[in-house]
Amino acid sequence: MNSYWTKRIFDIIVSVLVLLILSPLFLIGSILAKIQSSGPVFYKAKRVGIGGSIFKMYKFRTMVVDADKIGIGLTTHKDPRVTPIGRFLRHTKLDELPNFINVLRGNMSLIGPRPESPYYVQYYTETQKQVLLAKPGITGPSQIANRNEEEKLSSQTDPENYYIKELMPKKLAIDLQYVATQCFLSDMRWLLKTLWVVMLPTKRNIPTNEAGDPHKV
Repeated sequence: MNSYWTKRIFDIIVSVLVLLILSPLFLIGSILAKIQSSGPVFYKAKRVGIGGSIFKMYKFRTMVVDADKIGIGLTTHKDPRVTPIGRFLRHTKLDELPNFINVLRGNMSLIGPRPESPYYVQYYTETQKQVLLAKPGITGPSQIANRNEEEKLSSQTDPENYYIKELMPKKLAIDLQYVATQCFLSDMRWLLKTLWVVMLPTKRNIPTNEAGDPHKV
């Protein structure tokens, strides 16, 4: 069995198990997303997938309706568009549970480069576009390294310019290294690191080098 099918079968098995085991949390997330304000339960964000294909990434809605029309495409810390319940969903990561639906559909993988909006992909260089050779993931090296992204953006006078010129290139450098060296065993390591930072909040923002690996103390 080649590496593609090994990863795909693993993605399907884990996603089915997560959705079954965490179905009560999925129900809670759905209820909270619905009662926070008028609007749909899910937020369907346009993202660029493998080969440059466009897909809709599912998340529980955490912001007011049409938030993307009343502000920039980035979410900063204490963004006024995020509802009080939405803050809870984002803080607990419950908002990302529907991502597993994307994994089952084949749009995403458990581990991979961060899925990006088409608007920001237009700023990729030819070299940076190589991240599109891999399926985007729910988690991965750049996601772990930038778990405090909203805080970084909120401290900037021009968050969008900072993201495009400074933060995004750094994230892409990490993802490019991942794409060049990815294998099933490395994916297992990143999955374990993700579980570590989720279960131990004090360890969430693991410092990384450009290769995306944690610094040795």
